[in-house]
Amino acid sequence: MDDSDKKLKSLRDDIDRIDAELLALISRRARLARRVAEIKDGDGADVYRPDREAEVLRRLQSENPGPLSGETVTRLFQEIMSACRHLEKPMTIGFLGPEGTFTEAAAFKHFGHAVAVTPLDTIDAVFREVESEAANFGVVPVENSTEGVINHTLDMFIQSRLSICGEVQLRIHHFLMAAFDDMENVQRVCSHQQSLAQCRKWLDANLPRAVREAVSSNAEAARIARDTPGTAAIAGEVAAEIYDLKLLARNVEDEPDNTTRFLVIGKQSVPRTGNDKTSVVFSAKNRPGSLFELLESFKKRDVNMTRIESRPSRSGLWEYAFFIDVDGHVTDAKVRAALEEIDAHAAFFKVLGSYPQSATG
Repeated sequence: MDDSDKKLKSLRDDIDRIDAELLALISRRARLARRVAEIKDGDGADVYRPDREAEVLRRLQSENPGPLSGETVTRLFQEIMSACRHLEKPMTIGFLGPEGTFTEAAAFKHFGHAVAVTPLDTIDAVFREVESEAANFGVVPVENSTEGVINHTLDMFIQSRLSICGEVQLRIHHFLMAAFDDMENVQRVCSHQQSLAQCRKWLDANLPRAVREAVSSNAEAARIARDTPGTAAIAGEVAAEIYDLKLLARNVEDEPDNTTRFLVIGKQSVPRTGNDKTSVVFSAKNRPGSLFELLESFKKRDVNMTRIESRPSRSGLWEYAFFIDVDGHVTDAKVRAALEEIDAHAAFFKVLGSYPQSATG
């Protein structure tokens, strides 16, 4: 054995020892999680604590010495927390399906893989699944950085009793895939209408003569591509694995920073973490300056408004509901004061939830 072999053996022995130490520590953490479950059984506390998990992940990122990236560290510990949470109580997550969609990827990113996931056909069905307690939480898309808001998700919040418990931001990479391996044979491209819009320029430049067909989801597009000669799909990479398709082109989205934001919906309220977002919906009274006066409530208290969307309220002709996101938690003094003033003067007002802010990745 030469010197290099001896050095490699020594390093591998060190790695083996560290692996044993890691296993022992993870097992100890899992036993503590079980102990937490025993204590919670006595007072009915929630198993999933988004505020607690967000604080843990932020602390680990801030203490990360490298060389692993913060995103990698977050992903590793998210899976450890997911497995330990499962020991306390198994969880079911409903998501806008079918299997292989970006919404499923967002659900796993947020909750880890130690959960049962239920694909559902519509956004309405996800809300119903959580409202009926067939699922503990749901995950639905709400907006894309390229194509804007998903209106139906916003509309559901006006009548639903559910709250926003968290958000997930997912960097979206689209792949062109088919059952064959030559892009020249593509006669038709199927995908969700949002994905087709996000890849419009690439399709114009690379497949200008191919017919574009919008279908219910990217996963459905992958299924069609698997079964139909001459048809390709635009979908996430996992769909190619599920439907046994070949990747013809990678990262075909027009914008390299293309990101979709998803909301986690449930019945619980989330305590303050110090890095939170609050979502509300309200409608203004039908008189000049009423919307300006309501929005001024945020400015007077230095509350940062990060998003505003308007939707027909369905309560009267040409009346609108405004969906607002602001920095801060509903229990923060300045946020609470602004919302109380809006509630006193709005025709309709509802807090949709306060929850930890997420990072893109």
